[in-house]
Amino acid sequence: MGNWLVIHWFSAAVLAAWLGINIFLFTYYFLFFDRDERYFYTRAILGSALAWARASAKCLNFNSMLILLPVCRNLLSFLRGTCSCCRRTLRKQLDHNLTFHKLVGYALALLTAVHTIAHLFNLERYNQSQQATDGSLPAVLSKMHLQGSKWLNPIHSNQTTVEYVAFTTIPGLTGVIITLALILMVTSSTEFIRRNYFELFWYTHHLFLIYFAGLVIHGIAGLVRGQTEQSMAEVHPYHCAEYLTQREQNCTHRCCKEPEFGSIPAESWKWVLAPIILYVFERILRVWRAQQKVVVKKVVMHPARVLELQMQKKGFCMEVGQYIFVNCPAISALEWHPFTLTSAPEEDFFSIHIRAAGDWTERLIDIFQLETPRVQVDGPFGTASEDVFQYEVAMLVGAGIGVTPFASILKSIWYKFQQADQTLKTKKIYFYWLCRDTGAFAWFNDLLASLEQKMAESGKADFLTYRLFLTGWDTSIVSGWCVPLWARGPGKEPAEVLSPTLQPGPQEGQILLQQGKLLSGSKAGAPEGRDPDCTASSLSKAGQGEACTEAKQDTARYSVSMRNSRFKDCCMPVLVYKGSSWSKWACSSTQPPHWETRATFCDAA
Repeated sequence: MGNWLVIHWFSAAVLAAWLGINIFLFTYYFLFFDRDERYFYTRAILGSALAWARASAKCLNFNSMLILLPVCRNLLSFLRGTCSCCRRTLRKQLDHNLTFHKLVGYALALLTAVHTIAHLFNLERYNQSQQATDGSLPAVLSKMHLQGSKWLNPIHSNQTTVEYVAFTTIPGLTGVIITLALILMVTSSTEFIRRNYFELFWYTHHLFLIYFAGLVIHGIAGLVRGQTEQSMAEVHPYHCAEYLTQREQNCTHRCCKEPEFGSIPAESWKWVLAPIILYVFERILRVWRAQQKVVVKKVVMHPARVLELQMQKKGFCMEVGQYIFVNCPAISALEWHPFTLTSAPEEDFFSIHIRAAGDWTERLIDIFQLETPRVQVDGPFGTASEDVFQYEVAMLVGAGIGVTPFASILKSIWYKFQQADQTLKTKKIYFYWLCRDTGAFAWFNDLLASLEQKMAESGKADFLTYRLFLTGWDTSIVSGWCVPLWARGPGKEPAEVLSPTLQPGPQEGQILLQQGKLLSGSKAGAPEGRDPDCTASSLSKAGQGEACTEAKQDTARYSVSMRNSRFKDCCMPVLVYKGSSWSKWACSSTQPPHWETRATFCDAA
């Protein structure tokens, strides 16, 4: 926790300020409506539910003001430019915009629940007071609707139901619409929906238009009322409340005059007007930028349904680590999808890699396999990662297609070496990549091989150390790949393991892909149907006996270790990258489930 605060102190400060303002607004207005004399008679009918409803309403207004700001991408880019003289730590916080957007969204959902429940109690108490005939203060106050504008209870008939009021009044109807819109937006924003049904998330999120329209007009009817200042001066509730229930017909006391009530002015529009105007300008700018011509220079279809697009656009200027939004009108004129740039700033084009991960990406890949449709690009956005070149040692960790920012970084390093850039301070890079299947590694193969060869030619063969972890291994992957390779040990029969043709490379054993639970708490976890405790560390300690038989192919030397593991059906396939080719190892389908197979390098003889 201490280290996190040191690194993310600015984010922590922003979070604390946001929480502090919410707590202050809720506490202040809760106490205000719970104690203020103007709402004495209102509290006589509603009780503490009035304070709960009004306090949550203030916080709703505040968070509704904030919710649009983190998604104004061009505004954030402008702020990055104006803060260029600031420390990178401060500018980097702008990249947490979506995290803050989610936090505000969750707060809106919670506050909406509080506000809705409080008003349901209010409606029920309004209805009960209207139907009461016991002469109590709430009953007397509820009958004042017979005298024009003096009414306090918005329900003017004892035949009315709470449901009728909720769906026929402006606050009730808009409240229902706002709540439904918010529920749909929040539920469609889950990680599962975003990853598998992005179109549902995208279209549902545009219900924010209905949300803000309903929010602006929600309070204009002024159903919740309080005593006016003029009436307070004439008949103060603390002195005159008892006269309302005990007064005589010809009472001449000043307290016998009935109090007058006025509506609470609608304020939501004041909170959200400025953010809405900013967002309108944001959308206008996006439309203008989308009309600029984009030329698709090259289309490359990689294995595992990964599409690479190399594009050019006039005036486009990027830095490593940035991303763009892409639209394909042939699929949808409204959908924009974010993709990280995989090209280097030194190249005369910008590129992205798109993995088939949903309806939109599937259709895009299918279309590009037949023709080259028109695409629109907005960006680039995001804080650049060029600071990686200012450190002597850098560690890059990515998962799945999330490795794309590092493609840009590694390419840029390659160009800097080509150009003998003296500003490059980096002397060592550690690169870790987690992925589900072997096919996803193929598109990155050429880049790693080229960079490794360049480093070797420059006398810096140890510049890049990279390790890739395969988390979604399936025995069907290795179907038909097995060739016999003998591994014997005390009391052990020959076992068959996977070993396709290997081609020796300049650097042996640079990458190991391992299946299983990679780190404690890792989302990758163990594969389905496997023991969740099947980890590399636990396997190394499990079982008894080990045999290492060396096999030689061309100039490369390998060994296969067989361990008798106490973990059922627990095996660790290994994939080794050797310069220009992959060599794959895995547990054979003919191997007993209690065996664990690993491929490692033996020392050269």
